[in-house]
Amino acid sequence: MSSRRTTAIAGSLVATSFSAVMIFSSAAVADDQGPGSSKGGKVIDEAPAGVKLTTELPEKISVDNSSQKTGITATVKNEGTKDSGKIQLLVVGFDGLTVKNVEGCSAIDQKNLPEGSNSGFACPLDNLPAGESKSYAVDATFDVRKEGKICLPVQTGDGKKTYWQQGPVPFGTTNPSPDAPATPLLLGTDNKPVAPGADELPKTGLGRDVLPLGAAGAALLAAGAAGLWWSQLRRPRRSPQG
Repeated sequence: MSSRRTTAIAGSLVATSFSAVMIFSSAAVADDQGPGSSKGGKVIDEAPAGVKLTTELPEKISVDNSSQKTGITATVKNEGTKDSGKIQLLVVGFDGLTVKNVEGCSAIDQKNLPEGSNSGFACPLDNLPAGESKSYAVDATFDVRKEGKICLPVQTGDGKKTYWQQGPVPFGTTNPSPDAPATPLLLGTDNKPVAPGADELPKTGLGRDVLPLGAAGAALLAAGAAGLWWSQLRRPRRSPQG
């Protein structure tokens, strides 16, 4: 085989290898999140007549296994016949899912986060007209060795009422591939990570396996319906009096 032909073949292999790397890298940050879903959502406080506020999260996201970075689209919708007036959307992360930034929103102070959450952002809206929606780009990290959940409450502008709350709802996979460049996660799926050389890595958060199937989710929704999840847990912690 001539040296010229050998060089050409080697160059072809390098180009093929480079193309494969580019394909895998783009797959990790692909924006194909599928249709939006209000799975895990529930009305908490009654909204004004003619106002119907809901939220949506993507059916699937993809986590880069090397950087743990992922992107999520959070959407608030007014499906009613009247404008909403001043409201705010909160984006709150739990366990392995940490919210790093939400475009156009402000970070919630650590002392005002609900117990069990690790991060959160508040997105104020002066008004959401009837029949319209507003989407936010959420930058997050997801430690695929843990469970991870997200919560989207929609509140009055002053935070005194919660009209709607989606979650805390999990993203996860029951078939992890630690050697793959990215891990696809599905909305409403408990993450079941597997460590190399072990049956399962430690979990965080509530002991879901202790409760009957669906009971943990029902308990969270019941707490939300009673107005307890956000209103009580967000109270500033009082220092002990001496």
